[in-house]
Amino acid sequence: MSIVVTGATGQLGRLVIADLLTRVPAESVVAVVRDKARAADLAERGVELRVADYSAPETLAGAFEAGDRVLLISGSEVGQRVAQHRAVIDAAKAAGVAQLAYTGILGGPAADFTLADEHKATEELILASGLPYTFLRNGWYTENYTANLAPVLAHGAVVANAGEGRVASASRADYAAAAAAVLTGPAEEHLNRAYELSGDTAWSLAEYAAEVAAQTGREITYSDVPAATHLEILTGAGVPQAFAEILVDVDRAIALGALALQTGDLARLTGRPTTPIAETIKDALAAS
Repeated sequence: MSIVVTGATGQLGRLVIADLLTRVPAESVVAVVRDKARAADLAERGVELRVADYSAPETLAGAFEAGDRVLLISGSEVGQRVAQHRAVIDAAKAAGVAQLAYTGILGGPAADFTLADEHKATEELILASGLPYTFLRNGWYTENYTANLAPVLAHGAVVANAGEGRVASASRADYAAAAAAVLTGPAEEHLNRAYELSGDTAWSLAEYAAEVAAQTGREITYSDVPAATHLEILTGAGVPQAFAEILVDVDRAIALGALALQTGDLARLTGRPTTPIAETIKDALAAS
């Protein structure tokens, strides 16, 4: 039995692998990757590499073995993910894996925004497969905001159409630690369960802007704009129309409280408080 992480060279996948290596021997960890060269550092640490591509179902035949505990990290290609995930689920079922954990989205079936649709469809496919599952319904990553600090600093504004909505975000490393805990903990505690994962504190974008201002000494404001205006700003900055529409829809959901849910599941799984936004902002500024 191995612990298998798909999408292992992505931002979340690498953090999951790193956390797993603090818990279990490297020889029990498998990284499923599209390009072995990008995972050379993992192989050097003793992690087994298996090459497969979500978009090429035939490559997934050797990705899993009977008894494996598998983490399916959701694909990043919006619009293609259901077919990609179905290929992984089919391969996992054919192999007879012991657990299929999936990184979905906060709220699961109740999540009422476009970005959630493919996640909900994937959960339905997993349930229909009959595989023992664990749904890791991840809330928003704080890095979704801090990765875009450059334009905030350049224009002195956080622009969104989220109103006074609040976001219970956590760091990507927090979610990775939760996944590692589920993959290495007693299976009977986690099988056929759904975890709603989010940060310990929900904050508004006005508070986010104020924290960036406090740490940089610059004047940073929160500019709440109509959805149509925000869409124009995003597409004008080069964001593809379809993805810009998704981002605007997410802000609509934030305004309605869809990403403010706090259950405490994330902190319970990791055994520690979630990372405050101030810390993630500090790290992002230091790295810029």
